[in-house]
Amino acid sequence: MALPRLSGDVFVTDGGLETDLIFNRGIDLPEFAAFVLLDDARAMLAVFDYYDGYFEIARERGAGFILDTPTWRANRDWGERLGYDSARLADANKRWADVVAEWREAWAAAGLPIVLDGLVGPRGDGYVPGEQMSSDEAAAYHAEQIATFSDTPVEMVSVLTVNYAAEAVGVARAAAEHGLPSVISFTVETDGRLPSGQPLVEAVEQVDSETGGAPAYFMVNCAHPTHFEHVVGSDTCRERIRGVRANASRLSHAELDEADELDRGDPDDLAAGYGRLRERLPNLSVLGGCCGTDHRHVAAIAERLAPAVS
Repeated sequence: MALPRLSGDVFVTDGGLETDLIFNRGIDLPEFAAFVLLDDARAMLAVFDYYDGYFEIARERGAGFILDTPTWRANRDWGERLGYDSARLADANKRWADVVAEWREAWAAAGLPIVLDGLVGPRGDGYVPGEQMSSDEAAAYHAEQIATFSDTPVEMVSVLTVNYAAEAVGVARAAAEHGLPSVISFTVETDGRLPSGQPLVEAVEQVDSETGGAPAYFMVNCAHPTHFEHVVGSDTCRERIRGVRANASRLSHAELDEADELDRGDPDDLAAGYGRLRERLPNLSVLGGCCGTDHRHVAAIAERLAPAVS
């Protein structure tokens, strides 16, 4: 399903929300979940400041902005761990959609396209496939959150850190059933394969095959460009991968899990990696970050890949 407002333009999105809030702003996130912050006034100011910084990067570069709801963990299983029943979880997803819609209104005077994105995360660990669902099971599972978004100002749905194809198929089907374009963003390991072991190109092709090409586009996230730049040369990747949200660090997921300190990498080095990716992915136009990235990283990426305002 196409999303016309993204036709051909460069869009900035955010970086590593959870790592930024924890390590740069001193905000505790139980189970790495930002959606629980709605009733914490100090934390909400920090979240707005976080997103406002990325909007400023988009404005300075003359780019559009994709504004995510901070609801990556706001699904049934993670919600239960945090004490949220289905009604309270649906309320949180709806409230976040309303919050980001208000923020878009606050920025509307800049005249930039701002797309509201309902963010979905995997049922389990973003790094480890664990117990895998069938695509039908995944569609039913994620439909709970996506159905909530369909009654809000949200205009699209993205799933980040999905690590096996069947779950991605389920998200795409659930989004289509509820009239929302979807974006599939795969986690990959240092060898460029999904944590399930499947090559990235095969995962993209499987999702397209089993959904009739439903996703608006695909992305890669939670890996450094050096981990996957060697596997994106196929025609499928060149045509279908439109966005990247890379890690600042070159460490593997296992190494990151064991690290005591945040590896912020080097913003210029990361931007250079995006430059190499653009040579392989001519449709690369959605620019953001993942673990360890902050405004400095995305600003460096945008400076390299997005046209400046004249």
